Amino acid sequence: MKQIKQVMVLIAGLLALAVSVTACGPGASPTPTGTGSPTPSTTSMPQVAVVALLSIPVTDWDPAVEFSNGVMILHNVYETLLRYEPLEDTFTPVLATDYTHSDDGLTWTFHIRQGVKFHDGTELNSEAVKFSIERTIKIGKGAAFIWDPVDKIETPDKLTVVFKLKYPAPMDLIVSSAYAAFIVSPAAAQSNPDDWFTQGHEAGTGPYKLESQKMGEEVILTKFDDYWKGWQGKHFDKIYYKKVPENASRRQMLEKGDADWTMELTSEDIEALKANPNIAIEVNSSFENLLGFFNTEKEPLNNKLVRQALSYAFPYEDVVKYAMGGYAEQAKGPVPKGLWGHGDDLFQYNYDLEKAKDLLAQAGYPDGGLKLLATYNSGDETEKKVCELYKSELAKLNIELEIRGMPWETQWELAKATNPDDRQDIFFMYWWPDVTTPYTYLFNLYHSQPEIVFNFNYINDPELDKLMDDANLQAGIDRAKAAQMFVEAQKKIVDEAYGLFVYDKNYVRTFNKSLKGYKDNPSYPHVIFFYDCYRE
Repeated sequence: MKQIKQVMVLIAGLLALAVSVTACGPGASPTPTGTGSPTPSTTSMPQVAVVALLSIPVTDWDPAVEFSNGVMILHNVYETLLRYEPLEDTFTPVLATDYTHSDDGLTWTFHIRQGVKFHDGTELNSEAVKFSIERTIKIGKGAAFIWDPVDKIETPDKLTVVFKLKYPAPMDLIVSSAYAAFIVSPAAAQSNPDDWFTQGHEAGTGPYKLESQKMGEEVILTKFDDYWKGWQGKHFDKIYYKKVPENASRRQMLEKGDADWTMELTSEDIEALKANPNIAIEVNSSFENLLGFFNTEKEPLNNKLVRQALSYAFPYEDVVKYAMGGYAEQAKGPVPKGLWGHGDDLFQYNYDLEKAKDLLAQAGYPDGGLKLLATYNSGDETEKKVCELYKSELAKLNIELEIRGMPWETQWELAKATNPDDRQDIFFMYWWPDVTTPYTYLFNLYHSQPEIVFNFNYINDPELDKLMDDANLQAGIDRAKAAQMFVEAQKKIVDEAYGLFVYDKNYVRTFNKSLKGYKDNPSYPHVIFFYDCYRE
């Protein structure tokens, strides 16, 4: 998925791990050793956090390109101009200290923080901001589309950046995007080959720098001594991210005291862990939703009636209750509840097998007889349960559903096959925002694409494209009006039954009570801003 649903765990056993991590060179594999409880901090003992991931830590080390798992790591290595706090609808200054904009939404001025250093020792200035954003635009990959409104970037002085826009846009939301808004060192980028970042290097301003990495398996970060906020108080010294795809292993680590924090365990695991006095369980709202995409270029899903039938055959309540343990709510359209532009009054499909049978008959399949393939991210037990529940209901319609768990990279490649008949019929994945606007869901998932990236419905609908694009233009001027326009676009998506709107999920964070400082931010899903965290 753009962002593969990650399950993260911070492992204790700090002393043994600190020694092994410190001794690692590039590509080495430190092995955590649990102690059963967090080791008390001393002045000579580095504080180490270990994050166990469901899937690969980073898909591309270039911050202009990465559009997947790496967001949780890159936000500790790089920084953006602002950080958005969606629950308060406020912005926190990061590399920019303040900003203003013209009444017409076409000119935005940001003042850059003085005295900030990149990891290569060079200093942040307005030219570095201009360079970073223009570089992302030039590369044109990942979430580079967020900068489409920009006509030109001016730097009237060393610490001032002025964005001149082609059309009004919410630049405060854009510069605080979870993706494609990172500021990099121009010196590092210009003095190295074009693929230097991709090969496993970085040049950010964040609190942590890259110590070593083994592509697809692990990443080790260590604190950047010259970080502009300083290191007074309690902080982690090293962060170790490792791929641990087995759900049982993650739970076992938590139960043994080798893990400090996790999320996305199965609902059964969560219920069992409630009895453990050393573990806290925190439920937070999110902007993440589970969606199923119908292959509209492949028979029989090129038939709207069949898509509607499959929508009525989905067991929404059972999925929320049994797969998610009640930690979710049936979705209404593709924009999740709580995000502006969500359509609370949108039509919502319900489980109705009789209606599904009638629609199948109208489509020419009175006896069912269909064979379909649904894919999901392997190792994700919740998605697996979702597919199994769906398979059981479709069998009642004489529809055979093959469910196939696949590593994300393989699932994604199958979905991008040139021949529609070679692709899956139904693609399940989670989505969460880059820029915190409805456009991230609608543009990425339902807008026409010359080359398939995440439009796994394979829609090419100019009318729908215009509805979405016009709403996005309005977002920089009148957010309330834009929200209504986004709802109109969603009405068409729901009516056409381009996919399944499964559920909007809650994040269930399960962690050791000794871990302090973590704050969930739905605009940066699964990101732990480690500088703010410590062990008590």
